[in-house]
Amino acid sequence: MIKTTVKIEGMMCKMCEAHACEAIRKIIPDAKKVKASHKEASASFITEDEPDENKLKAAIEEMGYTFISLDSEPYEKKGLFGK
Repeated sequence: MIKTTVKIEGMMCKMCEAHACEAIRKIIPDAKKVKASHKEASASFITEDEPDENKLKAAIEEMGYTFISLDSEPYEKKGLFGK
């Protein structure tokens, strides 16, 4: 599993967060735990494979936001008590 964090400029409210999440789900239907934060100017999600950065960038910019960067790292599901 891979955790991806996308830096996005231009999100100003909760509705912007919802739009960013919608764009991610549209481009990457198998994305899990999709969430965005306008305060942190980022969105994150988990996938089986590394996402296509160009498609993600196009989808985010099509919605009127600015794609800054994409960072992917291995994700390990934590147990009940974080072990």
